[in-house]
Amino acid sequence: MSPRRERAMVEPAEFRSYYGKPILKEPAWKQPDVPLYLFLGGAAGASATMAALADVTGRPRLARIGRLVASGGSVASVGALIHDLGRPERFLHMLRVLKPTSPLSVGSWILSPFSGLAAVAAASEVTGKLPVIGRLAGVGAGVLGPAMCTYTAVLLADTATPSWHEAHGTLPVLFAGSALTSGAGAALLAGETGPVVRAGLAGAAAELVAEHHLETGLGLASEPYRTGRAGKLLKAAKALTAAGAGLSLVAGRSRVAGALAGAAYLASGLCTRFGVYAAGVASTKDPKYVVVPQRERVSQRAGR
Repeated sequence: MSPRRERAMVEPAEFRSYYGKPILKEPAWKQPDVPLYLFLGGAAGASATMAALADVTGRPRLARIGRLVASGGSVASVGALIHDLGRPERFLHMLRVLKPTSPLSVGSWILSPFSGLAAVAAASEVTGKLPVIGRLAGVGAGVLGPAMCTYTAVLLADTATPSWHEAHGTLPVLFAGSALTSGAGAALLAGETGPVVRAGLAGAAAELVAEHHLETGLGLASEPYRTGRAGKLLKAAKALTAAGAGLSLVAGRSRVAGALAGAAYLASGLCTRFGVYAAGVASTKDPKYVVVPQRERVSQRAGR
């Protein structure tokens, strides 16, 4: 005879908080300001580094494109951040001190000099004046570029928002890969190929691997990345990244394919930032994303 199955005597517990209010507050940042800030800053950082490398390897047209994109993206990123803060002086207040333990403080001190250096490099490129200073500024912006690509991921992961905090090791990889494809996308739209295609493929590989881990490797915290608005946006991001990578392989033979690849990469970057933001918001609304991981950690410690 087969063993008799035990039947649960009570229904599975539903997690509720007092008066039906969430345990955590929903992120107070505005949309679309903050997701755009995340996207524009990453694209600017990757473009600045790409421009610096292009300058060193004798690709003046790619260097020019990268500097212009880096300057425009960083200025727009600062504008989105200031609009979210409400008043320009609030951004200046963040620069009064440098607190190494605060991702927001460190990020402000990365964004400010990067924006200034990128603007100087772009101005020199457009006017042809002070080329030595412009080139040095471009090198400085290129050095800060990788930090621009990833510091916003650290900023999100340093919050109590469950699906962001649990992804502290994955979000920087995702944002770095997405920033690289966005920077490559802007250059592809301008007609560049060669190293731009290779950079885009490297970024696409990192992005797709990181997105898969977000959706499957974080336990319960992965659920918001697979469902609802965030799930739809991240599925679209993966499809656009794959399409951009495929089209970029023939960009050298078809200007139209290169432009489509660039547009797909940029659209993917937008979907990724809005999707990650939506997943974090969703994870604050259901108490289970807070309670279940806490109980699992307690059980693990008790078992040890």
